[in-house]
Amino acid sequence: MSELLVNLLGERLVNSEKAEVDVQALGSKLSLVGLYFGCSLNGPCKQFNASLCEFYSKFKKSSEHKDKLEIVFVSSDQDQKHWQDFLQEMQWPALPFKDRHKKMKLWNKYKVTSIPSLVFVDAATGKVLCRNGLLVVRDDPKGLEFPWGPKPFAEVVAGPLLRNNRQTTDISSLEGHYVGVYFSAHWCPPCRSLTRVLVESYRTVKESGQKFEMVFVSADRSEESFQQYFSEMPWLAVPYSDEARRSRLNRLFGIQGIPTLILLDTEGHMITRQGRVEVLNDPECRLFPWHPRPVLELSESNAVQLHEGPCLVLFVDAEEEGELEPAKELIQPIAEKIMAKYKAKEEETPLLFFVAGEDDMSDSLRDYTNLPEAAPLLTILDMSARAKYVKDVEEITPAVVETFVQDFLAEKLKPEPI
Repeated sequence: MSELLVNLLGERLVNSEKAEVDVQALGSKLSLVGLYFGCSLNGPCKQFNASLCEFYSKFKKSSEHKDKLEIVFVSSDQDQKHWQDFLQEMQWPALPFKDRHKKMKLWNKYKVTSIPSLVFVDAATGKVLCRNGLLVVRDDPKGLEFPWGPKPFAEVVAGPLLRNNRQTTDISSLEGHYVGVYFSAHWCPPCRSLTRVLVESYRTVKESGQKFEMVFVSADRSEESFQQYFSEMPWLAVPYSDEARRSRLNRLFGIQGIPTLILLDTEGHMITRQGRVEVLNDPECRLFPWHPRPVLELSESNAVQLHEGPCLVLFVDAEEEGELEPAKELIQPIAEKIMAKYKAKEEETPLLFFVAGEDDMSDSLRDYTNLPEAAPLLTILDMSARAKYVKDVEEITPAVVETFVQDFLAEKLKPEPI
């Protein structure tokens, strides 16, 4: 347990009194670590920090599990004085200010896309137990549900579900079906745009004979807004009045932003968190139920994934449809190997794989990351760390790709700034 935490956090943390905290000793008694990603200059972080302090204080005073949990602050502050002042408000340790590399590894490993964010991980394995700790602090202020591990979807969603004709059904309507869990709100313009596409996709899948159902989990600000928005949807919804169930579903899937579409298989296991991207990329629903593909063709709709962690992008000289296939075949074996390895460990893959041809999207990405115009060009782009790794060779072979990927994962490559 301690060895894993040392690998994850380093050998030393620091506390508000500037004293070092030995991670090896700390890890000997813990079962859960809350990684708190934040910044002193961020208003929502300041607000959440006050709530977390109250939660932490109560937990440490009265919970029977008080010795099993520790919070660790992972700061994105750029100014050490601001960081130090913020740390003074905290009762828990933090990663050292200068350990930027370790912080970025944690951001990428746990797919953090916004702050504040609180991710609870198993201290023995490093696996995520709960992605949305902010809701834990809000909904379980006494810590009675410790350790906040995931529950089966059927258990969390259980209860009445609405149809837009005001009739109700229950979760038996979902049995034996692929399920899309749709987190959205009427006040959010990207949500409304996606909903229009989703309605067509939903009907296409249903008409093809597939057993498919969707459940809307609203983030609207009023019952009236929810009713107006839901009237446009042909699927089911969790009642707006059932705020506790809506919150539990957000917590279960670690929702950090909307719109988000989660796809589940017929057993309730997750297929993909990227339902939004898949639907936009596949308007005819030929790839339903949208299992993750090892290699993606870079497009405007999936470019958002470039910001979710390190991505290998192979740029090639291809303008016509179908010309990217040889490039995909080249990197597919290593992509499949990486996916299988981390799936077996029940961890998210540390690297996404793309091929990019010659188009406006690729040109924009090259310009933004200041890449040479060469093709083929093998790169790994880490947007959150503002770092790139470039392999500019005359011939890109499977062996070249394999070595490049393994060296990156082993941290043998030297990054260039973006």
